[in-house]
Amino acid sequence: MFKKKDIFFTTLEAMADTILEAAQYFEENVSKIRDVTQFAKSMKEYESKCDSYVHTILTELNKTFITPIEREDIMSLTTSLDDVLDGIEASASRFEMYNVTEPDEYITLFADILLRCAQQIKKAIYLLSEKKLLAIREPAISINELENQADDLMRVCIKSLFANVKDPIELIKRKEIYERLEQTTDCCEDVANTLETIIMRNS
Repeated sequence: MFKKKDIFFTTLEAMADTILEAAQYFEENVSKIRDVTQFAKSMKEYESKCDSYVHTILTELNKTFITPIEREDIMSLTTSLDDVLDGIEASASRFEMYNVTEPDEYITLFADILLRCAQQIKKAIYLLSEKKLLAIREPAISINELENQADDLMRVCIKSLFANVKDPIELIKRKEIYERLEQTTDCCEDVANTLETIIMRNS
């Protein structure tokens, strides 16, 4: 059903690779930020790289008559993958905007969840390229479970924030960073849901 080296799948693989690279960079650096400007700049470079892949897919969709899976599925998957990297980049930009140089344990835990989501996204996208549709269910379920963990973490960190942080400005900064990180895990879940739709349509 799929061509092995189809441009759509190779580009989606490149997007998944970039998401994982960005999530690894975020996770490795967020707990020990030395330069918030460089941190945000590096994340912006990953986001721009992903945008170029989106452009490639849009260009190919406009000139390709027969696509390996439904055009709308390619578009939905591309958009949801792009949203993940946009979310990671937006989270990183908050550290620069608010000059947050001392991340806490909750931010570190969110970063770990995002990294594990990115690993499962890459696994799922490569399975899609290999036509192993039913095998995609395993990483999709893992992403859903990780998103649930992020929901639980959100409740814990907001409760802790209001109990322990007295400075209202600091509270607002932290709350927005937590919310942006949690929203990014929602974007990861959107990728999993889109993949489930593709499985159903093509199995």
